[in-house]
Amino acid sequence: MNILVVGGAGYIGSHTAKLLRENQHNVIIYDNLSKGHVEAISEFVFVQGDIFDESLLITTIQQYQIEAVVHFAAFIQVGESVIDPQQYYRNNVVGTLSLLSAMLATNVKQLVFSSTAAVFGEPERVPITEDVAKIQTNPYGRTKWIMEQAMNDYSHAYGLRFVALRYFNACGADPSGAIGEDHEPESHLIPLVLFAASGKRDSIKIFGTDYPTADGTCVRDYIHINDLALAHMLALEYLQSGGSSTAYNLGVGNGFSVKEIIDAAERVTGKAIKRDFVPRREGDPAVLVADSAKIRAELGWEPVYTNVEEIIKTAWNWHSNHPNGYKNY
Repeated sequence: MNILVVGGAGYIGSHTAKLLRENQHNVIIYDNLSKGHVEAISEFVFVQGDIFDESLLITTIQQYQIEAVVHFAAFIQVGESVIDPQQYYRNNVVGTLSLLSAMLATNVKQLVFSSTAAVFGEPERVPITEDVAKIQTNPYGRTKWIMEQAMNDYSHAYGLRFVALRYFNACGADPSGAIGEDHEPESHLIPLVLFAASGKRDSIKIFGTDYPTADGTCVRDYIHINDLALAHMLALEYLQSGGSSTAYNLGVGNGFSVKEIIDAAERVTGKAIKRDFVPRREGDPAVLVADSAKIRAELGWEPVYTNVEEIIKTAWNWHSNHPNGYKNY
């Protein structure tokens, strides 16, 4: 397929683009580089453009005869969304509507959409199935749920077919070490823990120790970046074969607490990691663990990385060899 990967210079986008290319898909990257890194996509056809530039999106889709779109161009920091919701509603909602308009104008009707476990908020039960109530606890989660609902409406009205993939905690790096996780600022737990292990920061903050979990810290489902990428490829192939619009939860199904992640990182790195205990962050649910039975049954997806230490090893390989991220290139 000819696939447009919007936000393809970012963390998940670059790993997905790499896997798609390795499986003989023709990939075009579209990114404004506000968060992504051109060094991560040096081997791809790249169009630098903004998601709000509908005319450039239309031109790009037409020029490269795009058949399907994968959409990664979102803001993703929960805490930031609480402090400054305006930029989240503008980018994640208005920006996505701009992309959908360009797709409708060019008659491209297949979309894989990056959604999030944050659509569930504080879930009514765990593990979380797709039909659990959607009661978001932060603006980031709300922007993603708004777009899932909008895409359902577009699906009924215009024949758009989409797959929304609700990620749990993306982590790790490609085992090749060529690409990895490099956010500015970094907000994800595993890289922050590894920064503390490497001396890049003095300690790691643990936000809350009074959650109703075994050790009092938040529990999350950690899914390796290449397993996420595989799910995107399977979703594209599902749409290509005529599949109807749907949503899938994406996680391994096992949860690890913040303390357990830090302990595992100490074992992987052989380094002691100083911990600072601070109050909870607003909007952080206690436990988020996926039930991914639906995508396993319908698309045949199976995660390769199920051991958290193996996941952390791939991230440690990237960060050890790229202490300044893509600035090393």
